[in-house]
Amino acid sequence: MSDCDYRVSHLDALEAESIYIFREVVATCERPVLLFSGGKDSVVMLHLAAKAFAPAPIPFPVMHVDTGHNFAEVLEYRDNRVRDLEIELLVASVPDAIAAGKVVEPPDGMRNRIQTPVLLDAVEKYRFNALFGGARRDEEKARAKERVFSFRDEFGQWDPKNQRPELWSLYNGRTHPGESIRVFPLSNWTELDIWHYIDEQDIPLPSIYYAHDREVVERDGMLYAVNEFIQPKETETTVVKRVRYRTVGDASCTAAVESDAANAADVIAEVAATRITERGATRGDDRVSEAAMEDRKREGYF
Repeated sequence: MSDCDYRVSHLDALEAESIYIFREVVATCERPVLLFSGGKDSVVMLHLAAKAFAPAPIPFPVMHVDTGHNFAEVLEYRDNRVRDLEIELLVASVPDAIAAGKVVEPPDGMRNRIQTPVLLDAVEKYRFNALFGGARRDEEKARAKERVFSFRDEFGQWDPKNQRPELWSLYNGRTHPGESIRVFPLSNWTELDIWHYIDEQDIPLPSIYYAHDREVVERDGMLYAVNEFIQPKETETTVVKRVRYRTVGDASCTAAVESDAANAADVIAEVAATRITERGATRGDDRVSEAAMEDRKREGYF
């Protein structure tokens, strides 16, 4: 190799692609917003957005569709991160929608499905026409069908057969009134890429992503934290285990995994050895059916 050879690392290439996507959306779409839950993918996405426009501030708000079933550690992190970056946080509240009679509490208590009308109401209220989401292709079968720019009709619905070509990474951001685009800057990233980037950039995360002792109950082969949303049944016994969370969703349907991973490097080694996807291992709401995620996406969910 000569001294003048120049090579871009895998992570640098992914970072450059994501930054390009952010800048392309801001250049072509009038009212973008970034969906931010405090989960690791949205944390990385927000970090990339800050890089994309530095030293200027991020030129759009962030929005959290709040189900009211969040882990306290994640909400604390969300508020601290938004304050540190001095950006506007919008909260679309599922509990408020339930109280107003706009949606009905599901019998099983899992509120992920009723996030969709709350999200769509917020999109209409603020007239957003581009929404950044942290979905990755390797997460779930339905998300593997997504393009980087995912076109949604005036009802917020997704039709995988009615999407625009993205040849040579050229993106079409045009929308008619009422239509919108979901944009996925992390589309080509994997879970391992995310963790390598977190390690390289020293990005702070909510504490529950790393090993800690927690009272849990085993249910359907998964370890659920005992909290105000999940209580042990008469036939169940609680135990204290050392666990961490691979993905952060509602406390009512997100399970932990046993782990001693205390930092990003430990998590990388752990994830590299597993053969089960993060959602398949820890998300009870995705076990409703094989097409659970795709059904929700067609209705307007991310």
